[in-house]
Parts: sequence; C-alpha cells; structure tokens
Amino acid sequence: MLAELRTSKLSPQKYYELYMKTFDELRMLEVFFREETKRGCTNAYLYELVQHAGNILPRLYLLCTVGSVYIKSKDAPAKEVLKDLVEMCRGIQHPIRGLFLRSYLSQISKDKLPDAASEFEGEGGTVVDAVEFVIQNFTEMNKLWVRMQHQGPAREKEKREKERSELRDLVGKNLHVLSQLEGVDLGMYRDMVLPRVLEQVVNCKDELAQYYLMDCIIQVFPDEYHLQTLETLLGACAQLQPTVDVKTVMSQLMERLSNYAASTPQVLADFLQVEAFSKLSEAVVKVIEAQPDMPLVGAVSLHVSLLTFTLRVHVDRLDYVDQVLGACVKKLEGVGKVKDSKATKQIIALLSAPLEKYNNVVTVLTLTNYPKVMEHLDYGTNKVMAVVIIQSIMKNGTFIMEADKVEALFELLKEIIQDSDGAPTLDELDEEDFMEEQNLVARLVQMLTNKDNDEMFKILLTARKHFLKGGPKRLGYTLPPLVFSALKLVRLLQQQGENSEAEEGAASSQKVFQFLLQTVEALSAVPAPELALRLYLQCAEAANDSDLEPVAYEFFTQAFVLYEEEIADSKAQVTAIHLIIGTLQRMNVFGVENRDTLTHKATGYSAKLLKKPDQCRAVYACSHLFWVEVEGGVRDGERVLLCLKRALRIANAAQQMASVTKGSGGPVTLFVEILNKYLYYFEHGNQHITNSVIQGLIELIVTELQSENTTQDPMVDAFLASTLRYIRFQKQKGDGVAERYAAIEV
Repeated sequence: MLAELRTSKLSPQKYYELYMKTFDELRMLEVFFREETKRGCTNAYLYELVQHAGNILPRLYLLCTVGSVYIKSKDAPAKEVLKDLVEMCRGIQHPIRGLFLRSYLSQISKDKLPDAASEFEGEGGTVVDAVEFVIQNFTEMNKLWVRMQHQGPAREKEKREKERSELRDLVGKNLHVLSQLEGVDLGMYRDMVLPRVLEQVVNCKDELAQYYLMDCIIQVFPDEYHLQTLETLLGACAQLQPTVDVKTVMSQLMERLSNYAASTPQVLADFLQVEAFSKLSEAVVKVIEAQPDMPLVGAVSLHVSLLTFTLRVHVDRLDYVDQVLGACVKKLEGVGKVKDSKATKQIIALLSAPLEKYNNVVTVLTLTNYPKVMEHLDYGTNKVMAVVIIQSIMKNGTFIMEADKVEALFELLKEIIQDSDGAPTLDELDEEDFMEEQNLVARLVQMLTNKDNDEMFKILLTARKHFLKGGPKRLGYTLPPLVFSALKLVRLLQQQGENSEAEEGAASSQKVFQFLLQTVEALSAVPAPELALRLYLQCAEAANDSDLEPVAYEFFTQAFVLYEEEIADSKAQVTAIHLIIGTLQRMNVFGVENRDTLTHKATGYSAKLLKKPDQCRAVYACSHLFWVEVEGGVRDGERVLLCLKRALRIANAAQQMASVTKGSGGPVTLFVEILNKYLYYFEHGNQHITNSVIQGLIELIVTELQSENTTQDPMVDAFLASTLRYIRFQKQKGDGVAERYAAIEV
C-alpha cells in the first residue's frame, strides 16, 4: 500500500483517500513496532532497519512511523529524532507526495514535541526545538505547495489552482500546531515565530499562498499577540503581491481586534499604548499606495473596516473617525461621482456606520469630511443616504438646536431639498417617491428647535434659505411646516413678553411676522393659492393674538388678493370664502374702520359666488361677522337681519331658477338652513329677530313643501321635522325661553 503512494496519476482528492487508508494501516504498524520493542528489539535497530527499504517514499513513511515509537520510548532525545526526520523528508520533492508525507510527519509528531511542561521537555529538547521543527516542516511544505502551480501545461493552470486550494489545509495545520504550543509566549511569538513565518509568506511570492497563510496567521494566533505585534504584521501586508486580496486580510485583522476590544474592555488601554489606530491607518494608506491597480471598491472597503474598528475601539475619538473619512476622500479625489455599484455600496456602509454607532446626527455633523464623502455619490444614491439621515433623526428623536448645524445638515440633504446638477427634472421623478421624500423633509422641520428664541429664529431663516432653492414643486411640502414652526415661535414670544429694546438681529414678533409674510408669499408664487390663503389666515389669527392690528390686516389683505386673482375654481372659492369668514369672525384686534372694510369685502365676495346655493350659504354665514358671542364682541342685530333677508332672497331666486331650468322647484333645504340661523339669533337675544319673522318663515317653508313644483326629499323633511321638534321642546321649557317661543305656532 505504501508503494501505491508513489503514483502520480491520482488527483489530489483521490490521493487523499488513498493516504487516509494508508494512514490507518500505518497506525496499526506503529502498534506492531511498539510490540516488537517489548519482545527485545531495540528502537535504534528498527530505526536503522526500515531505512533499508527499496523505495524512498515507503522508506520515509516507515521511518516516520518508527520515529514516533522511538520518541515515545524516550530512548533518544525527541529533538534529535525530529530533526533527522524533517531533514530526511527532503528526499521527496514531488509536490503532492511530499505534502502528504510531511503532513503525516506533522500529524504523528504533534503530541511528541518537546513543548513546555510536556513529558518530552528537558533531555528531549526545549520549546525552541519544537518551534524550529514545526517552522522547518511548514517552510518545506509551503515550498512544495507553491511548486504545484508550475507543473503541467499552461492551459491547465486553473485546474491546478483548484487542486492547490483543496490541499491548503495541509500547510495551514502547521500554523495551528504552532499556536497550540504552551511554551510559545508573546516574547517568543514576537521575536521568533512571527518573523520566520512572515518571511516565508512574503518570499514565496504566490498569490494563493500569501492570502491563505496571512488569513491563517490572523485566525489561529491569539488576539493579544496580534495587538502587540501589529506593526510587524501590517508591514508584511504591504509587501504582498499586488494581486493578493489584502483588503480582506486586513479587514479580518481589524474585525478580530475590534471584537477583542468589545469583549474585553480592560484591554482598551493596550490599544492606546501600542497606538493601534495610527498603525492601522498608516498600513491602509501604504497598502493602497503599494497597489495602484487596486479597485476602488477594495480601497473603500479598507476604510470601512478601519472605521468600524475605530468606532468600536475609540468610539469617543471623533478626530479618528474624521481622519478615516478624510483618507477616503483623498482616495476619491479625481474620481468624481462613483459609478461602480459595489464601491457605492461600500461608501454607503462608510457613511452609515457613524449614524448607527452614535444614533445622533448632531455628532455626525461635526465630522468635516462626512459631506465631502457624500459628494462622490451619484444623485440617486445621495438621495437614499439623505433619507437614511432623516430617518435616523426621526428614529432617535434628535433635535437640531443650532443654526450652523442646520446649515451643515441641509448641505447633506441638498439632493432632496433642492435641484442640483445632474439631477433628473421633477417631471421625470416617481411621484409617489417624491411625495414620500418631501413629507420626510416636512417632518424634519419639527426637529429643528431651540429654547433660545434668537437662535430659533436663525434656524428658521437658515431652513428657508435652503427650502427656497427647492423649486416650486417642493415648496408646497416644505414651507407650510416652516410657517407653523414660526407661528409657534410667535406664541412663545408672546407668552414670555418681548423686550421692546431688543438688540439688532434678536427675534421679535414683528420680525417673525415679516418672515411669515415673505414665506407665504413665496408659496403663493408656486402657485399654491389655496394653501397660501389658509396660511395667511393662520398668520392673521396669530397676529390677532399678539395684538398687532396692522400685521393682521396685511395678512387679510394678501388673502383677499389671492382670492381675487388666483382662485378661479368655484368649489375652491366656496371653501376659501368660508375660511375667510370663519377667521374674520374670531378676530378682535381690528378697529371699526378696518373691520368694516374686511367685512364688506367678505359679504361682497359671498354674494358673487357662481352658484346660488353657495351664495346663499356664504351670505348667511356672513351674519356671524355682525354678531360675535364674546365679551365686547360686535352685536349689530340690524345688519344680521339684513344678511339673513338677503340670504332668503337668494334662496328664493335659486328656487325659481330650478323651476325654470328643471321644471321643478327643487328641495327647500336652503330655507330650513336659514330658519335655523334665525332661531340661533332669536335665542341669543337679537331684538330684530321676532316671533312673527320666524312664524312667517315656517309658513313659507310649509307652503313650498306642499307645492306641486317642489321636489320631495326625505332628508329635507327630516331636517325640517327636527327643527320643528326643537321649537316644541323650547316651548315646553319652564323658564324665560318658553315665553319667547310661546307665540310661535308649529
């Protein structure tokens, strides 16, 4: 069977199967040799005897087997036998046969090394001898492994690389044996083991071997050793072949060190002592410089790994974080917008890491190189990153409390708050995605806040400066929340009481209202007249609460101008006029002249609505402008009655028009609604609304309902029945109300 191992016709996988069968037989042979020594045959004689085997390969397998028994018996020092065996194995230079032979030697000797505290230490040698043996065996195995790539025709190179990859564990096991030696302390590892191993790795100049062996070193030796020998290990990385995937090797090293720091916090002082960050940072730069053909994705991924290490080990050192970002910016110089999707993904990982670690965008905004990295993202990816930043703010409830931080934040978000070079036109954007992004920006406004009113006003000015660059389509989303944020500031100023001698640049109600006027004007130019009108009315109400009559009047003036010039749709006009009437009714800041002017305008516009029913409802709504149920409010009963009479005339005209155009009078809903208005003012003490007026209106409605031309409507009937039931209920009350209703017959 040993002779079969001489074959060159088997693939590595088949040869391995043969080797395993032979290995089992050799273990049985080892037991036989041990029994022979008990029968009086000396180990020295057996060791000499097997060397007479005819073929070298079987001879060396037999020699290793007897050597194992020889060492175990302690008849000869372990170091001498091991040294002899490792030298004798040089006789096999065929790569595959040599690899398996030395693998066998490594396997049968690993429990017989003169390690510290082992039974073979002392006369058998020291841990230095053990290390020397393992390294020598490792060196020879690596040479054989590398030599495999040069055997056979060039067209089979890919096949050979695959076969070599299958055999790599045979070489790597030597490093595992080294890591398990108890006597290899930090000093020996630093001075003897690592330099010898790295020397072999660097000198072999083979891509596959260098990558695999560096990975083995990182994985099998303790983290503490890596930390203390960081400079040596990193120095070797820069000397590897240009085609070696150094970024993965270094990334794995940094990941191991960061996990070590996270699991053992007490070692953080050691990281500072050995200046781990500086060494890693310098190594990343050297590796990138040493490999000018390294793809961009590789360089960026190295910086991602370094940043991850920094955030886990030196989380409080923002200068380190910014330094890593700055190094990445330097690498990206001259690249422009990154088009490689894999590199883009790594840049997103680089930018997301600080956000996820600190959970505070304000902290990230202090990193001067952060926006410089974002500049290299294309439009679409920049938008994605901007959304991630806003979502982080919302998720963590981060308030941006300084104007300069708002400025820095909006620079990061510029792709979604303003038009930029290279961006598609707004018409080309997906409408749903656009709305979602702008709604996020609108929500962001509520996170811009400061208890200091002056700083808050600066924040509002900064936000508006950026929003106004967003184009008309965005303003409808971004300006309204800004308006409400400013209105909140107005209320705070009002509650706190303003200093009449405020310094220049300090916030005051007057300045905030100027800000509001300019902001809503920008919105009305979008055009978004209906939204702008609502905001003008909100601002007018705030000015009313601040007792600023000229300001409130200006806002109403702008609202009426918008109504006249911009709102043409009849339904929008109806909604707008009712908003104007409702807001004006609540105003108490106006003097008689200004109130009369605005009231006259409102009633005039009400009577000019397109549809008669809309006219009627708007006119009777205007009656509330002359009767305000608050202390000191207007109570002009005569003008209320005039409004209601005018509404009745319009309702009658609507009834007649329906009769002409449709051949029927239509429902009498408007009359019942006006009746309810009469009852309201009757109850609230308007002396011009009398029993006889209400009685006449009831009779008019009943007559209309009985008319053949009137369209029957169950809802109108129910509305009237409910109103009459209310009158009866009032008549039955036992107080002064019943007396007033007594004369009304229903």
